[in-house]
Amino acid sequence: MSDPSKIAKNLQAFKIALNAHDRENPSHNAYGIGLAHFDLERLGFDEGEEIFPGITIHADQGVTGNFRILCDGQHDEDLATEAEEADVVEAVAAERGITITPGPQQD
Repeated sequence: MSDPSKIAKNLQAFKIALNAHDRENPSHNAYGIGLAHFDLERLGFDEGEEIFPGITIHADQGVTGNFRILCDGQHDEDLATEAEEADVVEAVAAERGITITPGPQQD
């Protein structure tokens, strides 16, 4: 069995990420946490285990050491829209002779 403090820390991280997801994506419904199969075993979770009401653990092909919020939304479409908006901003800036310098990257 895994160290209880390690499980508690992971559950806290999951809850923080779920809260952030729900706040930033109010039209999407989270249903699970995706973990690499190695992490699922290492942390002592079982596939399909409910860790919060309505939130279950799922093994996926993700990178070990990371987890993902699984939801019914289409985040790829959101990223495509953001990329299109960034292209428009860059085009207008170039047209007006404005130089854009990237700021710190946000995840």
